[in-house]
Amino acid sequence: MIKSSSTTRVWKIKASERVETDDVLAIEEPLEIQLAYGKAKERKQKSISITMRTPANDFDLAAGFLFTESIITSSSQIKQIDFVKSWNPDMQGNKVLVELDESVEIDFKKLERHFYTSSSCGVCGKTSIEAVRTTQSFQLTKAQPVFDRQLIHELPQLQRAQQQLFEDTGGIHAAALFDVNGELVLLREDVGRHNAVDKLIGAALLKEMLPLSNYLILVSGRASFELIQKSLVAGIPILAAVGAPSSLAISLAKESDMTVLGFVRNNRFNIYCGEERIK
Repeated sequence: MIKSSSTTRVWKIKASERVETDDVLAIEEPLEIQLAYGKAKERKQKSISITMRTPANDFDLAAGFLFTESIITSSSQIKQIDFVKSWNPDMQGNKVLVELDESVEIDFKKLERHFYTSSSCGVCGKTSIEAVRTTQSFQLTKAQPVFDRQLIHELPQLQRAQQQLFEDTGGIHAAALFDVNGELVLLREDVGRHNAVDKLIGAALLKEMLPLSNYLILVSGRASFELIQKSLVAGIPILAAVGAPSSLAISLAKESDMTVLGFVRNNRFNIYCGEERIK
């Protein structure tokens, strides 16, 4: 059984009181993503990324990473995803192998600079803005969909109600997909913001839901350039964040006609661009 949390003994201090008790921590472990690719008689296997993540939904994470980094363009290019057996018991479940269709061609020299290795790194691991401006897979429909302002106020509570791991640990990020009726369609959690988004997009990809042109994505942290870029690749027209956006994130969103909302909490939010999608 996959474990996403563990317990540890802590001293809880409150005013002059000191109590020893158990505390729950979100697990953070490396996930190595390997690819098998090439023609039938010339199959090759290569490790392409190691990311620090919370175990769970690892196949979604691998698929989402490959798609948002433009290594694959559809779920049909994936033949199979499975865990790689390891001689080291501590590494069991921490390696996945993605078998690609024989028709998929990969230019690794071109893509080497795209890969990053930690849950907090994000864009800093990529050498330039040009390196992270991946090709947008889907064009957004102008002024569509339209979300009601009052509904947006309710989304953080709807998301939080489904965040069991956050409830247990208080140390996890989430990405949730909502439709215009406020229905929570998908939710994924991870210690890394970008991993949570990759897990969500990967799940949607494997369910053949893309493009996500009728949905809003709500992220639990700030709206970074990287999260805007990943959402655009999946065709998501609205990104709402509990925290603040960055200037580069808003610049990319405006270029792509995307709607970005920030500080979505406590019955308030800012519209940074794409206000025509908010009723």
